[in-house]
Amino acid sequence: QVQLVESGGGLVQAGGSLRLSCGASGNIFRIIRMAWYRQGPGKQRELVADTNSGGSINYADSVKGRFTISKENAKNTVYLQMDSLKPEDTAIYTCSMYVYVTERGDWSDFWGQGTQVTVSS
Repeated sequence: QVQLVESGGGLVQAGGSLRLSCGASGNIFRIIRMAWYRQGPGKQRELVADTNSGGSINYADSVKGRFTISKENAKNTVYLQMDSLKPEDTAIYTCSMYVYVTERGDWSDFWGQGTQVTVSS
């Protein structure tokens, strides 16, 4: 099948920066959408940013102007550059991709295991 692995999380002080990465491997024919979600303690999961194969990008209002999503299609990898971090950004960040799986001949959603981001003040 397909596996997604995130990296780049950690502990940072308010105002600092982190860059998250998520790479997909497996029987991938095409990826049409890549996205980052997050969920803080006691909160619902929310969409942070996403981008599709046409290059369109969406951001949550809370991160506009501070976060940047980008990708390297040849590496099946999506990034999330996080600048001017705030304590309220503390959450588990998880990537998701909508993938055409070669062995299935069909599209499926896949999720990574998540990476912890903690912002102190």
